[in-house]
Amino acid sequence: MESSALVQVLPGKKVSYKGDNYRIAELLDLSHVLIVNEISGISQSVFISDLDVERPEETETIEELLNISEESWNIAKSRLKAIRPLLNLPKRSRADVEKVAKENNLHTNTLYGWLKLYESSGLLSSLLPKVRRDRGSTKFDENIEEIIKQAIATEYLTKQKKSQRMVIDEVKKLCRKQDLTPPHDNTIRNRIKALSPELVASRRLGRKVSDNTYRPIKGQFPGADWPLSAVQIDHTKLDIILVDDHYRKPIGRPWITLAFDVYSRMVTGFYVSFDPPSAMTTGLCLIHSILPKEKWLAKYDINGEWPLWGLPAKIHVDNAKEFRGNMLQKACEQYNIDIEWRPVARPNFGAHVERVLGTFAKEIHALPGSTFSNIFEKGDYNSESKASLTLTEFEHWLANYVVNVYHQKIHSMINMTPLAKYKQGILGDEHNPGCGLPAKIRDEERLRFDFMPYELRSIQDYGVVIDKVHYYHDVLRPWINAPEPNDSKRKRKFIFRRDPRDISQIWFYDPELHSHFAIPYRDTSHPAISIWELREAVARAEAMGKESLNEHAIFEAYEKMREIEQESVQKTKAARRSKQRRKIHAQAEKPIAAKPEVSETPIEDIPELDIEPFEEMDDWS
Repeated sequence: MESSALVQVLPGKKVSYKGDNYRIAELLDLSHVLIVNEISGISQSVFISDLDVERPEETETIEELLNISEESWNIAKSRLKAIRPLLNLPKRSRADVEKVAKENNLHTNTLYGWLKLYESSGLLSSLLPKVRRDRGSTKFDENIEEIIKQAIATEYLTKQKKSQRMVIDEVKKLCRKQDLTPPHDNTIRNRIKALSPELVASRRLGRKVSDNTYRPIKGQFPGADWPLSAVQIDHTKLDIILVDDHYRKPIGRPWITLAFDVYSRMVTGFYVSFDPPSAMTTGLCLIHSILPKEKWLAKYDINGEWPLWGLPAKIHVDNAKEFRGNMLQKACEQYNIDIEWRPVARPNFGAHVERVLGTFAKEIHALPGSTFSNIFEKGDYNSESKASLTLTEFEHWLANYVVNVYHQKIHSMINMTPLAKYKQGILGDEHNPGCGLPAKIRDEERLRFDFMPYELRSIQDYGVVIDKVHYYHDVLRPWINAPEPNDSKRKRKFIFRRDPRDISQIWFYDPELHSHFAIPYRDTSHPAISIWELREAVARAEAMGKESLNEHAIFEAYEKMREIEQESVQKTKAARRSKQRRKIHAQAEKPIAAKPEVSETPIEDIPELDIEPFEEMDDWS
């Protein structure tokens, strides 16, 4: 089977099922296909979600997105821009390719090569320029990098509308002044091609022209012409008080982050927790939205179908800081997902997802523990005394409502049910052809890693330190005190990904083996805790007046907190909420990475370091 990050669900396509090779013979419905064994010829009906969902045994090279230089990433984006008109082009001919090649001043065979790479993977990283694998990255002088940016800003992105040739000449002039070797002309052209069309129009033609060309028209959402062409994401605090699992006592109102397909009005995914909106909750919502839902529904024993999965063409999100970040932006670019930010003071943007959240709110008001929307609705209803649902039970109720009620009811704006509209868009009807089933993600764990927050750290003799917590395993040993490839005086920083719900291990990306490895606490006697509990413990240790705030003091404070919590758990609502959070975080599904044996290296006295805070987590408290 062809190596690919995506599994195409189309008649005639080769697929893998339970370790054997098959071909898809027929699409039976949104959830099932008829497959034929290539050797025996025996056919059978199977769930689409069971097709090649596991990572293949042969390990493919996984390039960590954050290791890719800006220069290389921009080149890949410019290549995708060049071949985009040819992607999914019906009956694409050589004449079509030759025409696009001529427009971009490229050789026809070059375009064919890029098309083959991209169509076999579906990942932007497949179009990266080939670089040396010598424990380094693409070598590019930082001074030249700055000169190119400066020339583009001062020469090209202006109302004077200067040509690319003038930008190239300016770069060469500035390089000569600093006694630097100028980059190739095509390098500068690729940088210009990679610029956002909206940015170019704004700077060269003016904001009004840019808005008229690229901004949506008031009252409609452009481009939502087929399923998953436009997905809106929003979050809100729900009007209900939930209780903890153990004592059934009130612990507060949960948050929901919800993704919504504008075309069909189907809910594509959601994430409910007691944690406020953050990059992590947004990422978990996106992952739930993209991946198949059969196993997730089975976990709640829900008898219903939610046959929706696949990469959205565009996500439309709130213009808030928790969504703005290099991690989310690069992950979306990797999977060819376009991000559109909701403009400030433009209420019609996001109206679809806000409307469905309003529909859910009305249903929630009928549940025990509802706080209602205002004091007039609430009257003398005692929400806390009536609260009876746990978060797990509420999520079960919500999933059942989405699958068996909301998706099955006639929607006034489309005059049919969301499920019927989605089916019509995918499979078509007598009037319109469908767009076909979306491709499935083959490597689900890679998707999770790509959307997971990260931190950059050098590796010391004693391991890695993040937020004063030490991590170590022998797999780190080859990289201890490793210098930067281009600067031997500086220590090299490596990528570590961490799930804030459980910081007892982090995931290290080995740049030579191109694989992730789970790295545990250096002191494995420490309990698994969340980033929020860690911060709680730090605050307590500081309040206790600890002169030297180190790992020992932090976990000592954590243990004391647990003792106090056990004594007051039936009296203090905040303590019950904290206990519930730990249970939820412990149950959360995490990526699976290579996990070497725990090191027997004795714990030694570890020097204290002045460590920078975990920046990606700033908004997760």
